[in-house]
This record gives sequence, C-alpha cells and structure tokens, in this order.
Amino acid sequence: MAESRFNADELFMKAKAGDRRSLGRLVTMIESGYFKTAEANKAILKFDSNTILVGITGSPGAGKSTLTSQLIGSIRKSDKTVAVIAIDPSSPFTGGAILGDRIRMGEHAMDSGVYIRSLATRGQLGGLSAAVPEVVKLMSSLGFDFIVVETVGVGQVEVEIVGQADTTVVVVNPGWGDSVQANKAGLMEIADIFVINKADRPGAQETARDLKSMLELSQSMAWLPPICQTIGTDGTGVQDLLDEILRHRQYLVDSGILNQKVFSRTKNELLSLVNENILNRATTYVDSVEGSDLIKSIIEGSDDIAGAAETLFTMIVKGL
Repeated sequence: MAESRFNADELFMKAKAGDRRSLGRLVTMIESGYFKTAEANKAILKFDSNTILVGITGSPGAGKSTLTSQLIGSIRKSDKTVAVIAIDPSSPFTGGAILGDRIRMGEHAMDSGVYIRSLATRGQLGGLSAAVPEVVKLMSSLGFDFIVVETVGVGQVEVEIVGQADTTVVVVNPGWGDSVQANKAGLMEIADIFVINKADRPGAQETARDLKSMLELSQSMAWLPPICQTIGTDGTGVQDLLDEILRHRQYLVDSGILNQKVFSRTKNELLSLVNENILNRATTYVDSVEGSDLIKSIIEGSDDIAGAAETLFTMIVKGL
C-alpha cells in the first residue's frame, strides 16, 4: 500500500485534531482497501457505542439531501457534531462518486463540526458503498456525535441500509401511493421513522393517513414508527424529526435492542469480509491453468458444476 501504518496513525491523530485533509486521506485509504490488511491499525476503526447512527433512505426525488442538510442544522444547534456519508451513484467513466449530495449540503462546508463525504456505490446493490462500515467506524472513533448515512435512491432494493443504521428514516412524498402500494414497498418494512417530505404539497394528509392505516394493519410492534411531516426547503418539521430520532435512540438503549443491532452488524461485516476473501481466492484459482482445466471439464461433461464447486471450495479451505 502507498500509505504506511505510521502514516495512518499520524493521519488519524491529525484528523482527531480537526484536520479535514487528513480525514479525507483516511477515507480514501479505506476505499482503496488499506484497512483490510493485517498491518492496519484497527484502533482507528472502532465504533463508539455513544455515536448515534442514522440511515436516511427513500425513492429518488424524495428530497433526502435537502432534508439531510436541514437535519445537520438542527443537530448543530444542539452543539453536537455530525458526519454525513452520502452514497452517490458511480460515475460511468471514473467509478467515482458524482458528488451531487455534497454539493446540495454545501452550506455546511465551512462548519468545523460537520464533515460530509460522498462515496461511490461502484455497482453495489442495496444503495450502499462497500466502504461504508469502515468509514462509519472511522467517523465514530473520531468522536462524531451523529453519523448520517444517506443512500442513493434506488427504490425498493434499498433495504440494505437497515443493516448499517441504528435508526432508519424512510422519506416519501405526498401522493406517494395508497396503503396497498405502501404495504408492498420493501422500504416500508424497514422504517423506524417515516417522513413525508415536501409536506406543503397537495396530498400530504392523505399520504399520512395511508401510512397510518398500513401501520395499524401490521402486526403488533413494540416500537410504532412515528410519521413526521417536513418541508426540506425551509426546515419546517425537521426539529420534530430530530426529536423522534432521539426518542428512538432512547428506546433502543432501554430495550437492549441497540446491543443486538451492534452484534448483528459486526457479525454481518465479519461474514462479508470472509465471503470477499473466499471469492478473491476462488477467482485467483479459476483464472489459473488448473482453474481453466476445471471449467473445461464442466463444459465437456466430465464433471458437473456442483461437484466442481465443492472441489474448488475444498481446495480454498485447505489453503487457508
């Protein structure tokens, strides 16, 4: 790797002292895979249980970025720091983030208590970048009070955010759909808080009614998701949203669910890294001469693909 462990430690100390350039370099190191190596200082990537981790998701055009910008303002009024990880679509030319979300939150760029970073999806399903878990831990270890992960609007498959956030906020617009459509939408199954943004438009009350009806038809819930109405352009209702986020946080702590979420998140990250390592080793093998022979044997019918896969897996396990 271009960066040494010493440099990572040094950058971390500078970032902790408020040097945004050093923080940016650390995030870039994460995206390049540096912290997946054994030499990396794991103390740099350690999640603080006091960090409030919020996911904001919803359909394209729901106004998530504008709402997030207003939420930043409300958080800062309470003298708390916030890091925003904005998941952007990848550029088809460079693979990098298009940076649209960071542009829309530009009014906070000079605030030392705010850090905003766009990450590219790079083809990841579920609206999240593969680097998100480690970037979240970096921001937490640097002492940010809030971390907000805003996903790219990719529709119903955007449920992956629920695995990364303690509180998931689902943003919809007036006229979004009737209760039947709402019940079918995968996004609606993961919400801890619903937000009807652009609530000054016609249909806001009908949408709130449909969401409420959907919740009433759902099975008994220990936590009943509240429905907030906001206007992202002027901040109306955003303080109410922050209050609900804090109320949900208290519920998670009191019920013990927060500890369960941290355990599940760590388990999933561990399995993801194991799967990635196995896939990398498998790819290396199938690209070799022996791998080519194995593929040819499947094509020629002298071996079936299930048996070949078992052979490949056994070879990988023995090589670990």
